[in-house]
Amino acid sequence: MNVLFVEDEAKIANFVRAGLKEQGFVVDYCDNGDEGYLRALENEYDVLVLDIMVPGKDGLSILKLLRRQGRNAPVILLTARNELDDRLEGLNLGADDYIAKPFFVEELAARIHAVVRRSVSDRQNLLCVGPIKLDRITREVTCDRQAIELTSREFNLLEYLMRSPGRVFTRTQILEHVWGYDFNPNTNVVDVCIQRIRKKIDPIDETVWIESIRGVGYRFRKPESSS
Repeated sequence: MNVLFVEDEAKIANFVRAGLKEQGFVVDYCDNGDEGYLRALENEYDVLVLDIMVPGKDGLSILKLLRRQGRNAPVILLTARNELDDRLEGLNLGADDYIAKPFFVEELAARIHAVVRRSVSDRQNLLCVGPIKLDRITREVTCDRQAIELTSREFNLLEYLMRSPGRVFTRTQILEHVWGYDFNPNTNVVDVCIQRIRKKIDPIDETVWIESIRGVGYRFRKPESSS
C-alpha cells in the first residue's frame, strides 16, 4: 500500500515512517506542502496522510485543491490542534479521517486500512470529476456540494459522459447507450438534454464541464492541474 506522508516535524516523521514501513507500507515522504501537493498530482497513492500545519501549502489547502482536481484518494489529517472547528473544516473539505497528535503508529495504520477499504467500496459507485460528484446508488448529483436535481434521463446521460472524462462521444453513441433504442440520427434530443444539464450546473460552477465538439458530439471535460 502506497502512502504519501507530509509532515515537517522531523522526529515525528522519522518515527511514523519507520513504524509504517515495519507494517509493510511503502511511504513517500516530504516535509512541505508545496512538494506534497505536486507529488499527489503526479502519482497515484492509496492514501494521503497530511499534517495540517506544514510549510507552504498547509494540509487543508492541499486537500481542497486535490478534491477540486477530482483526486479522490483517501486523506487522513494529522493535527496537534484537537479543536472542533479544525476537524469540521477538514471533513467538510473531503477528508476521510483525522487523528490528533500524539498518536500511536498502530492506530494510524489501522485508520489507513479502514479508509482504504471504504474508498475501494465507494469508488465502485461514486463518480467524481472536478467539483461534480455522481452517486450511482443514491442517484444523487452535487456540484461544489450543492445538490443538482436531474431527471432520470439527465442523470443517465451525465453518468455516461462522466465515466470517461476527455473522451468524445458521438450523438449516435449517446442515443444508443442512454436512450436505449434507435432514434432518427437528426433528432436533437441529445442536444436538448445536454442544455438542460448545463443550465443546472453552470450557475454553480462557471467551468463548462460538458463540452461541445463541433460536428461530432460531446465530451466531459477533464479537470486541469493547477499549482
